[in-house]
Amino acid sequence: MKKNGYTCSMFTVNFCAAGCGRPAITGSTLCAIHSANPAADIQRLLEYIAGRELVRDISAAGLHFEGVDFSRRQYDGCNFSGATFSMCLFTGAVMRLNFFDFTTLSFCDFSNGDLQFLSFAGATIRECTFEGSELLHINFGGTLITDSTFNKTNLYNSRFIDANIARTNFIDSNLKRANFVKTRREEISFKYSNTAEAIFEMESAG
Repeated sequence: MKKNGYTCSMFTVNFCAAGCGRPAITGSTLCAIHSANPAADIQRLLEYIAGRELVRDISAAGLHFEGVDFSRRQYDGCNFSGATFSMCLFTGAVMRLNFFDFTTLSFCDFSNGDLQFLSFAGATIRECTFEGSELLHINFGGTLITDSTFNKTNLYNSRFIDANIARTNFIDSNLKRANFVKTRREEISFKYSNTAEAIFEMESAG
C-alpha cells in the first residue's frame, strides 16, 4: 500500500490454530489468549525487535508489555491490537499503518515521534505524552484519553470522533482538519492552537 509517496505493507494475518478467529502471535500458531506461555512470546518478539531498526509486519495482539523501550525504531504494518502497554517508551519512533485498536496505554511516552496512518480506535490512553510528535491521519475514534499531553503536536487530519477526553492538553498544536465531532471534553486546553481550522460540529465536516 502506498500513502503520500510512502510504501508500506499491511500486516499478514495468520489466525490462531485454536480456531478462535484471533490473530496468532508472530512466531507462534496461537493467539495471546490460547498461548501456553505468553511471557515467552513477548521475550521472543522483544529479541526480534532489539536486533532491528525496521520492524515490519509483526503481530503482538493481546500481549502485555511493561517498561519496554520501543523507541527510535521504525514500525511498519504491525498489529498491536488489544495489547497492554505500561510505562513503555516510543520516543522518536517512526510508525506507519500500525494498529493499536482497543489497546490500553498507561504512562507511555510517544514524544518526538513521526506517526502516520495509525489506528487507536477504542483504546484507553492514560497519563501518556505525545508531545512534539507528528500525528498525521491518526484514528483516535472512540478512545478514552485522560491526563495526557498532545502539546506542540501536528494533528493534521486526525480524528477523535466520539472520544472521551479529560484533563488533557493540546497546547500550541496544529489542529488543521482535526475532527472532534461528538467528543466529550472535560478540562481541556487548546491554548495557542488553531482551533478555527479544526472540526467540532457535524455541519463543519461537509
